[in-house]
Amino acid sequence: MLAFTSLFGAYFYGGVSSPFLPWLIIALLLGFFYLSERPILVVGLFFFNILGFCAAYLGWGFPELVPQQQLSTVGWISIMSATIYMAWMAIYYANMITMRSELEREAERHRETAVRLRQAKDMADIANRAKSIFLAKMSHELRTPLNAVIGFSEILLEDVGAEGKSARKKADLERINSAGKHLLSLVTDVLDLSKIESNFIELKIEEFDLNEMVREVVANVQPMVAEKGNKLVVKCPANLGIVSTDPTKLRQAALNLMSNAAKFTEHGTITLSVQRRRSQGGDWIEIQVQDSGIGIAQSDIGRLFRNFGQVNSATSSKYGGTGLGLALSQKLCALMGGGISVTSEFGRGSCFTIRVPASMSEQRSTNHDYFNTVSQPANVHVA
Repeated sequence: MLAFTSLFGAYFYGGVSSPFLPWLIIALLLGFFYLSERPILVVGLFFFNILGFCAAYLGWGFPELVPQQQLSTVGWISIMSATIYMAWMAIYYANMITMRSELEREAERHRETAVRLRQAKDMADIANRAKSIFLAKMSHELRTPLNAVIGFSEILLEDVGAEGKSARKKADLERINSAGKHLLSLVTDVLDLSKIESNFIELKIEEFDLNEMVREVVANVQPMVAEKGNKLVVKCPANLGIVSTDPTKLRQAALNLMSNAAKFTEHGTITLSVQRRRSQGGDWIEIQVQDSGIGIAQSDIGRLFRNFGQVNSATSSKYGGTGLGLALSQKLCALMGGGISVTSEFGRGSCFTIRVPASMSEQRSTNHDYFNTVSQPANVHVA
C-alpha cells in the first residue's frame, strides 16, 4: 500500500523528481521486514507497482498539477523524513539482531550445559552400576567366611554345653555367634540392595498360604520383641487364603519392619496387623507394623527410605544399624508392585504399612474394602 501511494503521488506530483519517491524504498524495506518469510511476494508486488507506474507514464506522461519549483521544499522535507525513518528502522533492526544473537548464544550455552550434564549423568550411572556390582561381589565373598565363623561358633557352643565348661567361655562364644549373625545380616542387606540397583535380582513368584507366612514372621520376631520387655499384639484374620507373590522378599520386608519396631521400643506394645484388601480390580496384601516407641519427627521422615539413611546421628549411635533395612524393604516392595508408607509422631511411636498385590497377575487397584476379623495365633497376645 505504501509503494502504491508513493508511486501514485510521484505520478501526479513531480514524476521522477517527486518528493514521494524516497518512500518507495521505505515501502520495499518494510515489505521485507514484515514479510521476510515471503520475499517473492514482496518483490512481485513491488515490481507490479513499478510496471503500473511505467505504463501510466508511457500512456499519458506526467501531469504537472503543481509546478516543479514549488515541490523542492516538500522534497527536502520528504527526504529528511525518509532518512530519519530509515535510520530508526536500521537501529531497531540492529538491536533486534543483537538480541537474537545473544539469545542464540545463550541457547547454545544451555545446549552445551545439557550435553555436559547428560554426559556426567551417564558417567555417574556407569560408576553407580560398577559400585553395585562390586558390592554384590564383595558381599557374596564375605558371606562364605562369615558362615564358617557362625557354624564353628555353634559347634563350639554345643561342645561347651556338653562338657559343662565355664560360663565365661560360653558367653564369649555366644558373643562371637551373635556378632557373626549380625554381620551376616548386614552383608546380606548390602548384597540384596546392590543386586536391586544393578538389576541382578529377580522375583520368584510362588503361591503360598499368607497365614502360614505370618506365623513364621511372628515366630522369628518374638525373641527380639521380648528382649526389651515389649508386648506383641497380632491382628490377623484366619482366612487370608492363598496369595501369589515372592514369599521370601515379602517375609524379609515384614521382618525388617518388625525388627525396627523392636529396636526402637522399650516396655511398650508392637502391633502386627495383616489383612487382605479385596476389590474388583484385584486383592492387596496389607501388613501394618505399629509401635509405641521413640517415633520420628516429620522433618526426618523423608530420610527414612534413603540408602544408609537414618533419622539422625544420635539415634544411630544409640541404637546402631546401617540404615539399609527400610531402603531395602521399600525397594523389595516396589519390585512386587507395591510400596511402604509411614505415619509417625515424635515420642509416641510409628506405623509402617506394606501394601503389595496379592497376585502379581492381577490388575492393581487403589480402591479396597476393609474388614477387621481377628484370630489368635499360638503364644501371642491378641487384642
